[in-house]
Amino acid sequence: MWQPDPAWQPLPGGMGPSTVGVWSAWEAGRQVVVKRLEAPTAADPGELSSPRHFAYWRRASDVALSGIVVDTPGLRGAALLRAEEDADGITLVQEYAEATPNLPAAFVAAALGRFACAQLPDEPWLARDQLADRLARVERRGGWRTLARTPVADLADRLWIRRSVLLERLRGLPQVPQHGDPVPSNLRARVADQLIAIDWSSLGSGPVGADLGYFALSTRDDFDTLISHYVAELGAGVATRAEVETGATITAVYTVLTRADWALARVAEGDGALAGKFRHPSVAPYLLAMQRHLPQIESLL
Repeated sequence: MWQPDPAWQPLPGGMGPSTVGVWSAWEAGRQVVVKRLEAPTAADPGELSSPRHFAYWRRASDVALSGIVVDTPGLRGAALLRAEEDADGITLVQEYAEATPNLPAAFVAAALGRFACAQLPDEPWLARDQLADRLARVERRGGWRTLARTPVADLADRLWIRRSVLLERLRGLPQVPQHGDPVPSNLRARVADQLIAIDWSSLGSGPVGADLGYFALSTRDDFDTLISHYVAELGAGVATRAEVETGATITAVYTVLTRADWALARVAEGDGALAGKFRHPSVAPYLLAMQRHLPQIESLL
């Protein structure tokens, strides 16, 4: 059975759906990053073996081996040094990039806009319909059941009912390259006007603005200002500001409500009323993010 070297140091971020772990290591006097992917078993969900699903287990390896994001604009991946596959999974060894602290949100938004202009080949393992797949998971669990016990129950119910209409609206937008999980821990280092990103396990194409909407949940910066920085970096004719705003808004709203429901569900079964747990440290950040994006939520009602 594969085991990490005890000398390796765990790193934050880069944790895709089939990722066992990510570590910093030293080889021949240089620092590298080791990532281990676990192959699904017969007992695992079939989506892990579906190349178009956002949770496809091999995608991080396919991205690294193909080299398609080594020199993309805005965001790029670290160079692959080697990949080792065995019966239980894949081990990737890549270049190490020193993290840049406190990346300005405006810079990240602009980088995401430049990445949306990248030209990626139509590989069969690139993800599609990521938000729809994520909401399908929620639907299998019965929807936003915990939010139904909160003061936002009516709001959440109306948006849940409208999800098919709004997902179809996303499909009608220009489809552009999409990192899929641009949270701060995956946006590691600034090099000139580029960001070195990790965890490309959700790479694919999606509605323009979707990556920005996902990232906006991790910053307190003004939503409209982030959109302006993103739009300023789009190539001519890629999309209008209204299209970017639509993609970012729908993605942000459905993601923040899903996260809030998930966080509440984890503490809902403990002692005490649910309302008394809104300030729980594992819940409060998600509810605050939802509160910050009430203008976007209301715009979809």
